[in-house]
Amino acid sequence: MIEEKIKSLRDDLNKYSYNYYVLDNPLISDYEYDTLYKELEALESEHPELITPDSPTQRVGGISTGFTEHKHKYRLYSLDNTYNAEELCKWYERVQKECGEKVELVCELKIDGLAIALTYKDGMFTTGVTRGDGVTGENITQNLKTIKAIPLKLFKSADVEVRGEIYMPKTSFEKLNEEFLQNGEKVFANPRNAAAGSLRQLDSSITAKRDLSMFTYTAIIEKADFEPKTHWDAIQYIKELGFKTNPHIRLVDDIEGAIQFCKDWETKRFDLNYATDGVVIKVNRFDYQRELGFTARAPKWATAFKFPPEEISTKLIDIELGVGKTGAVTPVAVLEPVNLAGSVVSRASLHNFDEIQRLDVRIGDRVLIKKAAEIIPKVIKVADTEGHEKLSVYEPDDICPECGSKLVTKEGEVNLFCVNPSCPAVLKAKLEYWVSKEAMDIDFIGPSVIAQMYELGLVKTPVDFYKLTYDDFLKLDLVKDKSATNMYKSIQESKTKSFARFLTGLSIKMVGKETAEIIANEFSNLEGLYSASKEQLAETEGVGEKIAKEIYEFFHDKNNILMLNEFKNLGFEFKNDNVLKTDELQGKTFVLTGTLTTMTRDEAGDKIKMKGGKTSSSVSKNTSYVVAGANPGSKLDKAEKLGVIILDEEGFLKLIGEI
Repeated sequence: MIEEKIKSLRDDLNKYSYNYYVLDNPLISDYEYDTLYKELEALESEHPELITPDSPTQRVGGISTGFTEHKHKYRLYSLDNTYNAEELCKWYERVQKECGEKVELVCELKIDGLAIALTYKDGMFTTGVTRGDGVTGENITQNLKTIKAIPLKLFKSADVEVRGEIYMPKTSFEKLNEEFLQNGEKVFANPRNAAAGSLRQLDSSITAKRDLSMFTYTAIIEKADFEPKTHWDAIQYIKELGFKTNPHIRLVDDIEGAIQFCKDWETKRFDLNYATDGVVIKVNRFDYQRELGFTARAPKWATAFKFPPEEISTKLIDIELGVGKTGAVTPVAVLEPVNLAGSVVSRASLHNFDEIQRLDVRIGDRVLIKKAAEIIPKVIKVADTEGHEKLSVYEPDDICPECGSKLVTKEGEVNLFCVNPSCPAVLKAKLEYWVSKEAMDIDFIGPSVIAQMYELGLVKTPVDFYKLTYDDFLKLDLVKDKSATNMYKSIQESKTKSFARFLTGLSIKMVGKETAEIIANEFSNLEGLYSASKEQLAETEGVGEKIAKEIYEFFHDKNNILMLNEFKNLGFEFKNDNVLKTDELQGKTFVLTGTLTTMTRDEAGDKIKMKGGKTSSSVSKNTSYVVAGANPGSKLDKAEKLGVIILDEEGFLKLIGEI
C-alpha cells in the first residue's frame, strides 16, 4: 500500500513538473505541488528503501568537493559561422553540390547558453557533462539533476545521448542580480555568465535556486523503439521522450527559406525571455549529413548564422568624464535611453578626446550607437547632421571632476590626466582593478561595495582589504552575516594567488596582464624586483625602456615599498602559475584577434605560454603569427600588410598539436 502511494505521488509530481517546466502549462498551483512534494518526502523518509533515482526528491543533493573530467563518447563539434545571406548561399551551394540535389534545411534559434551532453540508459538519466573542449568536459550530473526541464526518467525506455543548451531566463537573471546587489555581492555580466556560474556551484542546492532551464536540440540514439531518418523527426521524438525543445523551429525547402527565418528573428529575438545570438541551420536528412561529414572542428552539414550587432540612433544629452586608475580621464556619452540589442542603453563609450574630435560629436547631436560584440555600447558617428553646425563644438574641461585638480596632457598621450595621487576616483579605480577578474579575481566585492568602504574610510589602498575584519563588512549597507563571511573569506583566499596576478593588480603604469606575466616569470618575487636595475628590466624580452622605467620607479617609491612590505607581513604566498612545460614555441610571438569558438583568447594565450611562446596585443614586424577568429578587425589588415603568417583557429590548433 505504501509502495503504491509513493509511486503514485512520484508519477503525479513528475507529470506536474513536466507540464510546468517543459510545456509551460501548469496543471496545479504551486501550493498544491508543494503539499504533494512534502507528503512524498515524509513517506520516503520513513521508507528510504522505496526511494528511486527518478523521484523528484532526488533532484537536490549535497556538496561536491569538485568536478571530475569526463571524456565524451561522441565529440561535441563547434559550428562554422556565417554573417550574411551571401555567405549562407555559398554554404548551401557546397552542400547542394555534394548531395546532388535541392536539400531541405531545419532552422533553430541559437541559444546563448552552455552546451551540455546528457546520457540516458534504459530511459534513466545517468550522466551530465559540460562541453569543455568538445572531447573532454566536466561531470556535473548532480547539479544538472536540479534543473526541472531535464527529465530524470524518460517517457520511453531508450539508450540515448542528448545535447542541449542550459540557459537562465532574462527575468530570472535580473532578479538574481538584484538580490546580489542588495547583499553587496558581485553581479553577473549577462545571463550566460549567470548560468555558467550557477552550474559550477559545488553545493547543488545553490544551483537548484537559480532557475535554470534547457532546450534540447539533438540526440544520438543508441537503442530505442524508433530510428529517425531526419533531424526534424528526431526533434519530434526528443519531445516524445519528455525533453523541452525550442518552439521556434522551422523546416524549410531551401536556403531562401532559411534566410527568411533569419530575417524574421533579427528583431523578434529581443522579445524572448532568453538570449539568442543567431540561427543554427542544419541539413535535415541524416544520410546527407553522413555523406557531408565533418572538418577537423565542425560539421559540413550545419552552419551558424550570427545576427549583426544592432545600430540605433539616439540623442547625446551630455558628455561626462570618468577618471581611471592611471589618472587618465575618459569621456562617456550620456544618452537618451534607447533599447539596443535587447537592453536599455543610456551611456556609451567615446574612447578619448581625439575620438570626439574625429567624430565631431556635440552635445545635442543625434548619434548612431552600436554594441561591440553585443556587449559594450559605443558611439560610431553623428546620425543626423541637420542642426549639427548650430551646436557648440565640445571642449573638454581642464579640471578633474572628482578632486578639482588641474588636468594635464602628457607627451604621446591622447587623454588628459589627473596627477593628484590622492584623487578619490583614482584610488577607487585602483581598488576596483585589484579585485577584478584580470587581477586578483576576488568575488563579492564590486564597485558599489568599494565605494561604501572608501567613504567609510575602511580602504584606500589594496593592502587595506586584508586588514578588514568580519565586523567591518557588517558596517556596509544591506550586508548581513552570510555576505560578510563571503567577502572576508574571498579576500583572505586571494593571498595565495599567483605573483603575476599580484603584479597586475598593483596598477603599475604600462603593466597589464601580459607584461605582469613576463615579469613574474623573469623575477619570481618582490626581492628580485627591488634589486633589478633599469637595464636588467629593459633587457627582459617584451618589456623595453619605457616600461622598465615605470617598474623601476614603482618599486623604488617609499610609499609603495611600505605597502608591499605590509602585503608580505599579512601572509601573501606568491606562486608562479606560468611554469614552462615545453619549449616548442620558444621565441615565437602571437597576436590573438577576433572571437575563437573552441576557447577564449585568454585560454589560447595560456596554451601559447605553456609551450614557451608569448603573446602581444599589437602586430609588428616581430610578430610570428596572428591567430584570427571571427570579426578580427584592424589587426588582421596590419598583419597582411606586414606579411605576418595568419592562422585561422584550425591552423592554430594544428600548430599547438591539439588536432
